[in-house]
Amino acid sequence: MTLRYFRLFFLYSALSLALAAPLQAQDIQTAENFFDTVSEKYGDVKDYIAGIRITLEKDVMEGTLYYKSPNLLRIDFSSPAEQVMVTDGEKLTVYIPQYRVIMSQALKKRSSASVAAMASRQGLLLLKRNYAIAYLEGPASVPLDDKSDERVKKLKLTWRTNAEGFRELIVSIGAAGYIRRIEAVTVGYQKIQFNFTDIRVNQNIPDARFKYDPPASANVLENFLFEPES
Repeated sequence: MTLRYFRLFFLYSALSLALAAPLQAQDIQTAENFFDTVSEKYGDVKDYIAGIRITLEKDVMEGTLYYKSPNLLRIDFSSPAEQVMVTDGEKLTVYIPQYRVIMSQALKKRSSASVAAMASRQGLLLLKRNYAIAYLEGPASVPLDDKSDERVKKLKLTWRTNAEGFRELIVSIGAAGYIRRIEAVTVGYQKIQFNFTDIRVNQNIPDARFKYDPPASANVLENFLFEPES
């Protein structure tokens, strides 16, 4: 995986946190009201576990995502095998076993907030403020994609200004009331897709799950995203 890929992946991991929580299936007349149910539910979400599949161009990554409020995140990848990404909101660590490299980043205050705070009601309110929200094809359920029999409701978020990291987001909500898929278009028209499966909320995940000791023999690349704040 290239450095460019991980810069993009770091940005998009914040998005996965923001939108991988459960929604409550209701008869909602407007798209904005339907989106508001996401924010309401976050007050009850203390942690969650989910299967995650991330597709960026030809790169595909799969694994298990663990999140605990307010700022703990870990992804144990099965593909690439043994790869790990973990953050406590202050430091991001990515272990890449293929190259025996540890990529470590001291996070800026605003970056810490983007990773952790987006997984909250406040973070979703920011999305609502910065994006226009509509149904993609109306409030009725539609197929997840052309090859699937799964039915979902789809929301389309379009940026209000070009200051945002994504031009457009399409969020697919499954019949059980969970985010099933997120499709995003970046400023540079790159497409990234997140698929979420088997989301389990409020599992009482211990803090120890987010402690990671990478192999001592691996080389360390410090601050690979940006220079830390003084």
